[in-house]
Amino acid sequence: MIGRRESVSGAHFAFTDRWGGVSAAPYEELNLGGAVGDDPGAVRANRELAAGSLGVDPARVVWMNQVHGADAAVVDEPWGEDPVPEVDAIVTARRGLALAVLTADCVPVLLADPVAGVVAAAHAGRPGMVAGTVPAAVRAMTGLGADPARIVARTGPAVCGRCYEVPEAMREEVAAVEPAAHAGTSWGTPAVDVGAGVHAQLERLGVRDREQSPVCTLESADHFSYRRDRTTGRLAGYVWLD
Repeated sequence: MIGRRESVSGAHFAFTDRWGGVSAAPYEELNLGGAVGDDPGAVRANRELAAGSLGVDPARVVWMNQVHGADAAVVDEPWGEDPVPEVDAIVTARRGLALAVLTADCVPVLLADPVAGVVAAAHAGRPGMVAGTVPAAVRAMTGLGADPARIVARTGPAVCGRCYEVPEAMREEVAAVEPAAHAGTSWGTPAVDVGAGVHAQLERLGVRDREQSPVCTLESADHFSYRRDRTTGRLAGYVWLD
């Protein structure tokens, strides 16, 4: 259920895999995405199971309406009954409030400055990486008192640069914005490495404490992959402060 969990000075990071939930095929088992066609009751149950395994109150988890953009929102509470805003990064200084990001090949980015008491979750697909989702999240964190030199960054399972095949023109367009994302597949065709692009952005922003998951979602049967399966579930990354 929880593929990876880590705690650093009171900040907690966690990434799920696809197992331990109640969803039926093709979303089996721990689908946490509410907009992929799965039964809403199963998604609610899965979110409660995942939160419970982390010791987090499911009512204190903030989810996003992700649109592959670069907007970041500062939150103090879950959204409530109003429509969830279209954002791809959320930031909070509220301790005990967990932030969540959904992915199925895109890069889930979790950030924390435990000293300032500020955390962020960002959804960085190829369009969002190019648009600057992660820099927007870091800017919002610094606006709340975070220091990039103190930020701990963890990125979760995502499609790797050896598997993310794209047309040559798209690779060049992405590389013009972020050269580190220029890649080639293991079979010799143009590719984009979104994870490398994200970490290059974090490096330029002054974030030194960074770790990248070695898991490629397309290659791993334990993780959802949109590029592999098309109709499939969503993984989640969570970050929160004691």
